[in-house]
Amino acid sequence: MKKLIDKFCETKKLNKDELHALLEISHKDREYLSQRAREISIKTFGNKIYLRGLIEISCFCKNDCYYCGLRRSNKNAERYRLTPEEILSCADKGHELGFRTFVLQGGEDAWYTDDIVCSIVEKIKTKYDDCAVTLSLGEKSYESYKRYYDSGADRYLLRHETADEAHYSKLHPSEMSLDNRKRCLYDLKEIGYQVGCGIMVGSPWQTEATIYEDIRFMKDLRPHMIGIGPFIHHKDTPFAEFENGSTYTTLVLLSILRIMFPKVLLPATTALGTADPMGREKGILAGANVLMPNLSPVSVRKKYSLYDNKICTGEEAAECKNCLERRINSIGYEVDSSRGDYPDFRREKHERN
Repeated sequence: MKKLIDKFCETKKLNKDELHALLEISHKDREYLSQRAREISIKTFGNKIYLRGLIEISCFCKNDCYYCGLRRSNKNAERYRLTPEEILSCADKGHELGFRTFVLQGGEDAWYTDDIVCSIVEKIKTKYDDCAVTLSLGEKSYESYKRYYDSGADRYLLRHETADEAHYSKLHPSEMSLDNRKRCLYDLKEIGYQVGCGIMVGSPWQTEATIYEDIRFMKDLRPHMIGIGPFIHHKDTPFAEFENGSTYTTLVLLSILRIMFPKVLLPATTALGTADPMGREKGILAGANVLMPNLSPVSVRKKYSLYDNKICTGEEAAECKNCLERRINSIGYEVDSSRGDYPDFRREKHERN
């Protein structure tokens, strides 16, 4: 197995049989895989971990994805949306705490018109020109994405969830399409964003074949960020009885992605920390280099319920950040207080222009 891992580290390529072997890897060999991935991460980023201040702006959503607690058919969901003033207040608090990236994430909520989103982005960037703004607001038109970018948005996160058409149709209602999701991601790349895609590990009906398709898609897209975490069911969705995804497999895939994409921004997600009390530390030791503590008002955090038992819903922002810093330090890493851009993004942008 070490020969396979060493070969993979050299070529950055896996065929289906090699992917199968890594997904079935023993604990001992996984430690070696993690070590190699960690070495690559440290070579690129040092022992620094970027923190992103997450602001969950709304749990209203027009979509009805079968896995998500925010789905429009969930009559038990407690809905909220933050006003622009509340969002800016969260950014103020975050900047004071040292955050230099803000992630505005929400369901696809039509209340936030393009004018409102652009106004919020412009105000944050005008007040804090040393900060990056990341948006994660779902599928939009090319024109909307371009307006957000022209207003100052730097990055956009949009998990593709699966690159397999048949699998996608089992996770989403018929009015949603994989073609449109991919269109959005390629539009974002063309406009000039730092772009993030990603999957749920262990989502219903996921197979090694669909994971292989995900990797092929990522190789083609060449994202700047990849967000993966274990599937965790929500009690008020059609997938309530499905088994949660494997933390072990998630960690293996984090290492695979770090080796395959040495410079990618790779979070140890909240879902990973929910599935395993030490999940975020394990994620970093498997090659991740980003954490996303919550800056949302404590009063709304439990309402942003993507899946059951989500962690960090009761901590104030400062408490959450301080806790993560201690945990990062305990495994030999340090917080990097910069914007934390993709390493080659300036060069990419120059070449594109």
